[in-house]
Amino acid sequence: MQLKQRKINFNLSDENTKEIFLYEINNHLLMDDKPSEYFNSIVDFPIFKKYPFFMLYNLNNAEQSPVHHAEGNAWKHTMLVIDYAAKEKRNSKNEKIFMWAALLHDIGKPDTTKIRNGKITSYDHEKVGAVLAKEFLKEFTQDEIFIGKVTSLIRWHMQILHVVKGNQFADIGSMKDETDINEIALLGYCDRLGRKNSDVEKEKQNIAMFLKKCRDFKGNV
Repeated sequence: MQLKQRKINFNLSDENTKEIFLYEINNHLLMDDKPSEYFNSIVDFPIFKKYPFFMLYNLNNAEQSPVHHAEGNAWKHTMLVIDYAAKEKRNSKNEKIFMWAALLHDIGKPDTTKIRNGKITSYDHEKVGAVLAKEFLKEFTQDEIFIGKVTSLIRWHMQILHVVKGNQFADIGSMKDETDINEIALLGYCDRLGRKNSDVEKEKQNIAMFLKKCRDFKGNV
């Protein structure tokens, strides 16, 4: 079902404006070929700097490692990710869940980004992001199933890196208990392509390796 586009009326009460703005965001996530165009057009609106939208606005303040993110800060990265996600959403089991996860996947970076030993890091941003995304989405819906599925994708989206590298942070068992590895793979693919100069073939290979390791997993040793 397509949603009719609505123009935000800033003369409305704060509560009504917030509801319409959330409707607008949902509308453009699901219907636009390049959702980034809409988001970049509203990023400087006063309402975007208020609760809960400032959680997204603050992505502009989250710098990223130039080695891994030549595109720049977390906002620029997220804009690339949602555009790739818009192309891939038809391959998801639920487009709405998938697109909201893409939009909010790095919402934890502003609170976790630090410089350690001269390097920009954002350790545990996926865990913090899952908590913040739940708070954000509760302003939009009381559908606990929807919120749970979105936040689970956010919570586990970094597992692709951990599983492929076979490092200590890989936790296939818990991930498979809480979310769908195919949806994680699709989100992770968009996440990896949402970077300047990404290697498409290499990322496809990484996703294939991730899925194979997850399917071959027999349980915790």
